[in-house]
Amino acid sequence: QVQLVESGGGLVQAGGSLRLSCAASSVFQINTMAWYRQAPGKQRELVAGLFIGGMTDYADSVKGRFTISKDNANKALYLQMNSLKPEDTAVYYCNARIRGEDYWGQGTQVTVSS
Repeated sequence: QVQLVESGGGLVQAGGSLRLSCAASSVFQINTMAWYRQAPGKQRELVAGLFIGGMTDYADSVKGRFTISKDNANKALYLQMNSLKPEDTAVYYCNARIRGEDYWGQGTQVTVSS
């Protein structure tokens, strides 16, 4: 099992930046880590994923603006978000997958004002 705690959300103007952090209790046996988001009235969607070997994947809507990274020594996952848009407003969740089982953080709110 792993516990995940997100931080770094907040209110920012359009065009601004935020850096989300996810602190993991352990990185042992984690296959992939990712950031998801859920806007009001919408389904949770994948924003960025980091896979074994360092491969990354991004939603088309955030490519070129968001960057996912990991620090194994500090057991942390990050999401650098630049050029934020009002449509990026959502609760952002950290995800870890261990042997096919998903673990989630409690989420952090990101609000982008126009």
